[in-house]
Amino acid sequence: MTAKVYFADTRASVKQNLLDKLQRLYERSGIKDIVAPNDLVAIKVHFGERGNTAYIRPQFIRRVVDKVKEAGGKPYLTDANTLYVGSRANAVDHLQTAIENGWGYSVVNAPLVIADGLTGKEYTNVEVNLKHFKEVKIGSSALHANSFIAISHLKGHELTGYGGVMKNIGMGLGSRSGKQMMHSDVRPTISSEKCTGCSKCHQWCPGQAISVGEDKKSFILEEHCIGCGECTVSCPFGAIAVNWKTEADIIQEKIAEYTLGVLKHYQDKCGFVTFVTNISPECDCCGWNDAPIVRDIGILASLDPVALDQACIDLINQEHGLPGSRLEGQPHGSDKFRALWPHVDWRRGLEYAESIGLGSRKYELIKI
Repeated sequence: MTAKVYFADTRASVKQNLLDKLQRLYERSGIKDIVAPNDLVAIKVHFGERGNTAYIRPQFIRRVVDKVKEAGGKPYLTDANTLYVGSRANAVDHLQTAIENGWGYSVVNAPLVIADGLTGKEYTNVEVNLKHFKEVKIGSSALHANSFIAISHLKGHELTGYGGVMKNIGMGLGSRSGKQMMHSDVRPTISSEKCTGCSKCHQWCPGQAISVGEDKKSFILEEHCIGCGECTVSCPFGAIAVNWKTEADIIQEKIAEYTLGVLKHYQDKCGFVTFVTNISPECDCCGWNDAPIVRDIGILASLDPVALDQACIDLINQEHGLPGSRLEGQPHGSDKFRALWPHVDWRRGLEYAESIGLGSRKYELIKI
């Protein structure tokens, strides 16, 4: 089956700005048809970690919120708490960070609801009966709506190669305990030769699994490590690496199963929008964002999450790496995410998602 993916580039004029293009995508893709009068509509977004500026601008989300309200829907913006120790590990800090990042009601015109509650313990077990999980733990507030819209930012990711729709939904809406289950196969190690003893990795470790030896170098306490992988990106010296023999494939498959756990609740009442702009090498969960690896490409929308992720990556791979970025010199047509993370095959997640019925990797790209 060939899915339809709608695409708007970043060109704008006095007659049509990017907000207008987003609205046209919302309408042309069929997302407008999933909202009925009085529907509670969960809009999954990423509020951005404190210090990160690559996340989607709230003004774009406002346009989607307004369209939902025009149809009689009752939208709310939602995300679940993080596993790592950052500025979004509980609902109080999470909401405070969201407000600081511009997600106030006066801007987005909708309330913010943290899906798994104050400390990440408010979740629903959803039966999936798949390869890795019989049931998955989804933040409850993400499952209490009538319609679902995921608005994602496409970027690189150190554990899965890239982050798009699948990761925004599957990892994003897993409860904190669910996130730990998805990460459980990741086991990082610290190079004593590269470690400077700065202790920055300690600040991001939720399991208190990093200690300092007599040589003032950090090391991992394997019995306490929960495999979240946050230490790998928090180290400014590249001293922490993950053994990528099987873990990358497994975590991608687990994310797909969690995504299914969310979407099976909504069936044909869900739609997806992805921004292929500010394409940073790492996730928006980091408290920073490096220079974009390719130019801003545009916004895409579809009713098929697998096709949408595939289309976004294909468009990125058609680009040249930007001068001054980590992919400077990467030619047109090269696999940008394999270049960023050579030991991660990002294709596995989409292959597995397709095999469990989440969507199709075959698509027709329709430019508006």
